[in-house]
Amino acid sequence: MVRLNRIYTRGGDRGETSLGEGTRVRKSALRVAAFGTVEEANAAIGLARLHVDAEVDRMLARIQNDLFDLGADLAIPEGGRKSAGALRIEGGQVTRLEREIDALNRALAPLESFILPGGTEAAAALHLARTITRRAERLVCELQAVEPVNGEALKYLNRLSDHLFVLARRANANGARDVLWQPGAGRGEGA
Repeated sequence: MVRLNRIYTRGGDRGETSLGEGTRVRKSALRVAAFGTVEEANAAIGLARLHVDAEVDRMLARIQNDLFDLGADLAIPEGGRKSAGALRIEGGQVTRLEREIDALNRALAPLESFILPGGTEAAAALHLARTITRRAERLVCELQAVEPVNGEALKYLNRLSDHLFVLARRANANGARDVLWQPGAGRGEGA
């Protein structure tokens, strides 16, 4: 476990931060942006948890813990110092998301259009978390193009956005309260 005796260290006052293995990097570094956006997705999920039932809350609690694992994974570069034995996202975590997606999706009304983020408070919060997760996924993908990244981390984010999508549909009365996109519906209206 981590013990934090001091909250501020002044170590980042010049625009740098430390990765998990001690390397100092700019706070604007792609790796920092990637794990920072994972943290942002985690915070959005925390807000969504205020609006969901107990079963979904348990799923989201596990996911929040996984996202801390994912942040730790990204904070220690693969193949770098201290990478041996580092906490990494594993395939089993991705598989669990897939099982939950399949189970949740069986109860949902079939999709007849793309869905606009909204409906219930819970669904809107879950859609927000989903879009932040997609941004995190894009950043990890971009990072993977220039530095080694655990492939399971990228898979996890991809599945998580799908998971949050089906959870949002569940929160919208299993799809009955989904807000459907109506292509071109705003055309022709006055300026």
